[in-house]
Amino acid sequence: MRRYSSAVPLCLSQDADADALLDRDPFALLVGMLLDQQFPMERAFAGPALLAQRLGRNELDPRELASYDPAALVEIFRGPPAVHRYPGSMAGRVQALAAAVVEQYDGDVTLMWRDVQDGHELFGRIAALPGFGKQKAQIFTALLGKQRGVTPTGWREAAGGYGEDGSYRSVADVVDAASLVRVREFKQAAKAAAKSGVAPAKG
Repeated sequence: MRRYSSAVPLCLSQDADADALLDRDPFALLVGMLLDQQFPMERAFAGPALLAQRLGRNELDPRELASYDPAALVEIFRGPPAVHRYPGSMAGRVQALAAAVVEQYDGDVTLMWRDVQDGHELFGRIAALPGFGKQKAQIFTALLGKQRGVTPTGWREAAGGYGEDGSYRSVADVVDAASLVRVREFKQAAKAAAKSGVAPAKG
């Protein structure tokens, strides 16, 4: 049963099976967002499917991950292939995220946005999660709004520039292979601009 809405299926990992998991499992999508750090975007969002496969599951269960033996989880992350470039630290972060979802939302990620009053509250709840700083929380707020139908009042403002319509700044704007290329180009331009001190053009 779908636990959030979408106009079109997700296309973040560029792999049909991995994207199908993200599409039906909100917690898997949250884990993918956590893994999207110092790692290619599409491989980060393919990570939840790889993790679920190794656990012998069709979806990711926050309760199972929260209580999993930490050392055994690290070995699962190591693979090969590795779920992330930094399997040890990311296994710990995913486990901490799972524990927070269990403790704060009874294991149901959708409770995070089901009763929010506005976009600012949604952003605050996401930013309070382990491993989610301001930028990551803004991007996930934008992803929920643009592709998952989670649109409380003021969600675009809460997402900052990532919430702008028609931009290609982050994973929130990836809907196919072509948009992934545009987002990657924007990120590369932003890195180059940061080194030169010149602000990049809008995506």
